[in-house]
Amino acid sequence: MVVIGANGSGKSTLLNIIAGSYAPDQGELYFDKMVVNTMPEHRRSPYIARLFQNPLQGTAPDLSILENFRLAALRSSRKGFTIGIEKRFRKRVADSISRLGMGLENKLEQNMGKLSGGQRQALTLLMSTMDECQILLMDEPSAALDPRSAELIMQLVDQLIKEKNFSALLVTHRMKDCIQYGTRVIHMKEGRIGKEVSATEKQELRVEELYGWFDGY
Repeated sequence: MVVIGANGSGKSTLLNIIAGSYAPDQGELYFDKMVVNTMPEHRRSPYIARLFQNPLQGTAPDLSILENFRLAALRSSRKGFTIGIEKRFRKRVADSISRLGMGLENKLEQNMGKLSGGQRQALTLLMSTMDECQILLMDEPSAALDPRSAELIMQLVDQLIKEKNFSALLVTHRMKDCIQYGTRVIHMKEGRIGKEVSATEKQELRVEELYGWFDGY
């Protein structure tokens, strides 16, 4: 689902409520038929992954690529005595990163802080979805990236959704991405859904029409 709207329309707030960062003022939030209004953010993290606008926000800069992946894996697993990095886990990470075509699978000991924003955003995406997440929340994940890196991130998101079959919400100001990705579109205005377009209707959408939705702000 793609979520669009003017600044201050409630797009990021919607994602934060789903993730558990904010509590809703009223109503109920359901996940798999279960009310999760009072469930804290850390309890939702095993099945809700997030990709932020700032590529620096999803990683620990002073830790290596491999250590960052290990921390991400621990969020959805039981904390036992074996919390180190095994050869099997190293191979799993290397195999996952190799799909990026950046050669980073050969630099697993390199500190995350030395990578470019595009590289860190791509790795954050792989980390957040590595353990069968069920929902991916993306808040303008390509806004701070150069056009080439932005396209890479969106293509990777599209591939992962098809491979792993999880649900995703994408907040974006890029109308091109709104047309190209997702099966539904929601337009928010003043904290409410102003327009909602189904998968069938979305096939007929044009960028010019989407810009028209912003008239009157």
